[in-house]
Amino acid sequence: MARILIVGCGCRGRALAVSLVADGHAVRGTTRDPARAAAIEAAGAEAWVGDPDRIGTLTYALDNVTVLCWLLASAAGPAEGAAALHTTRLQMLLERSIDTTVRGVLYEAAGSLDTEVLAAGRAAVARACGYSEIPYAYLEADPGDPGGWVAAARDGIRALLAREPGPPA
Repeated sequence: MARILIVGCGCRGRALAVSLVADGHAVRGTTRDPARAAAIEAAGAEAWVGDPDRIGTLTYALDNVTVLCWLLASAAGPAEGAAALHTTRLQMLLERSIDTTVRGVLYEAAGSLDTEVLAAGRAAVARACGYSEIPYAYLEADPGDPGGWVAAARDGIRALLAREPGPPA
């Protein structure tokens, strides 16, 4: 089985972690807040305290990871900061993932953020993963449907684990 890194392991991320652990995967979930680490561990995942606004805090979270899940399409905060999570910050993490064990990227492309911000994130993933020949997929399920969202995320991860490098099919 694979190790999956969930960047943005809030409520939906924890539900995904429970499902992936039940499938036999090792899951590592990130949180900015150390007080939320216990909830991630209760979901069966390894908690990692790191801030996607400070990519250096996530670098070692990539150790032995097969699939990187960037689940920040509904990130709260100022518009400028949310946009950076889907452009400069995402690009920086993807660049750092080139010389790691990451062999797939799942990008959450539907959420409460502006569609232009998410389109920029899609483009950043396509560009970086195309360059590094890492398979990628877009999670476009409605986050308002938690069960459907988890099922779609699992399907995306399964497809990434089965794919060869290149753009999504």
